[in-house]
Amino acid sequence: MYMFSIFTSLLIYFAGVYVFSSSRNHLLVVLLSLEYIVLSLFLLIIIFLVEFDYDYFFPVVFLVFSVCEGALGLSILVSMIRSHGNDFCNSFVLSLC
Repeated sequence: MYMFSIFTSLLIYFAGVYVFSSSRNHLLVVLLSLEYIVLSLFLLIIIFLVEFDYDYFFPVVFLVFSVCEGALGLSILVSMIRSHGNDFCNSFVLSLC
């Protein structure tokens, strides 16, 4: 069961990395893939802590930082949609030049 959990969380992690690196059209897809990666890392941390019988304080801190990261990403998305009218990363990059 331990190896199956590690394999599943690593599969989730690499799927998130693949989506993050392959599709960069919409900012929302990039943010969702980052949250997917954070979720798989959280699962790996929990598996590690359960296996070696450690304290569960670090996952709470990790969740706090991941929620802050998600809130910052959504605020960037909202400000980009308000200023540019869409969430295409290509139109945002062209406006910086």
